[in-house]
Amino acid sequence: QVQLVESGGGLVQTGDSLRLSCAASGRTFNNYPMGWFRQAPGKEREFVATISWSGGSTRYAESMKGRFSISRDNAKNTVYLQMNSLKPEDTAVYYCAAATYTSWTTPRLNDYNYWGQGTQVTVSS
Repeated sequence: QVQLVESGGGLVQTGDSLRLSCAASGRTFNNYPMGWFRQAPGKEREFVATISWSGGSTRYAESMKGRFSISRDNAKNTVYLQMNSLKPEDTAVYYCAAATYTSWTTPRLNDYNYWGQGTQVTVSS
């Protein structure tokens, strides 16, 4: 079992930055990749970024490359999502997720078997 708790969301203006955190507990944290996804109102949940168990490999959705950065601190059992140059279209609920049955980074939603409750990010224009 893995429990995930996101934090760091909020209301910001266009161009601002936010850093989301996801604290994990339960199963050994440094054994599996982690990911961030988001879901805007009326839309499907979409991939944002993923990071390998060691932190040495990352992948991003095309629209987030250069603006978002995923990282993890295995000593603190925490994964982060640094979001810069935020746009109104980044408004969504952001979820962190754990893929405990895979050994590689994956953008596939169905590869993730544990999810946090989500944190709201709202970017005003």
